[in-house]
Amino acid sequence: MTTPDDALPAPAQDQPTHWVLSLSCPDRPGIVAAVAGMLAAHGGNITESQQFGDPLSGLFFMRVQVEASAPEADLRGALDELAERFDMTWDLDVAGRRIRTVVMVSTAAHCLHDLLFRQQSEGLPVDIVAVVSNHTALADVAAFYGIPFHHVPVTRASKAAAEARLLELVEETGAELVVLARYMQILSDELCRTLAGRVINIHHSFLPSFKGARPYAQAHDRGVKLIGATAHYVTGDLDEGPIIEQDVERVDHSKRVEDLMALGQDVERRALARAVRWHAEHRVLLDGHRTIVFR
Repeated sequence: MTTPDDALPAPAQDQPTHWVLSLSCPDRPGIVAAVAGMLAAHGGNITESQQFGDPLSGLFFMRVQVEASAPEADLRGALDELAERFDMTWDLDVAGRRIRTVVMVSTAAHCLHDLLFRQQSEGLPVDIVAVVSNHTALADVAAFYGIPFHHVPVTRASKAAAEARLLELVEETGAELVVLARYMQILSDELCRTLAGRVINIHHSFLPSFKGARPYAQAHDRGVKLIGATAHYVTGDLDEGPIIEQDVERVDHSKRVEDLMALGQDVERRALARAVRWHAEHRVLLDGHRTIVFR
């Protein structure tokens, strides 16, 4: 926590801020013109703009990056007026701001290592403020990167208390995102509702074909030709939340179970990192059970 002595100085009033605006509303003529006109009226210079009208849901989605010197309160007031006019939901944030994130793990280290490394060395726009685990196996990994580690055991009897502790940690750290980086516990429906749209999970894409233990052994036994991973938002329906990203690797009969596991872990790392980055950059908008991803 910063103190008044070490806090960053406030930017000058007329210094442009780079904003990212994401929005959705029922599709109708004039939305793009209204948004662009409002931003121009507030001295905004659009640096990136993407939009999509979904003919199935009848919704319109838009993501805009804009440099503007207008006060934030003025921009938000103007967006409130647009929201009323177009029945719009919207989000405005500083472009590139690091999203405060809690990572949950069990014993598999590959996704945790990858996220921590990308945060430190590849500009992944997250600030991992805590690692939470139902085991202690990965405490040393968190310590190596200087991230607080919280051991929260989970049993059938303690599940409610463990989830209450997770919510406490989310509140205490100001976390905006929770990433299940091979966290091998099922979240309750209540917790999924409380954190809706704020929890990303990664799993092997063999589900639901290869449920249960040892999915790579099951896949090997069936002679699969593709292995993959899916990153998705978590809902009360197990592994059926809105998909953000998927990735695959082609394999053949020569691959052993150990080879499939190694390739699968690499695919999981890639898919999860992309999903976390796109979420943090406000590139993912929910469209019912689907997502719109502006890459």
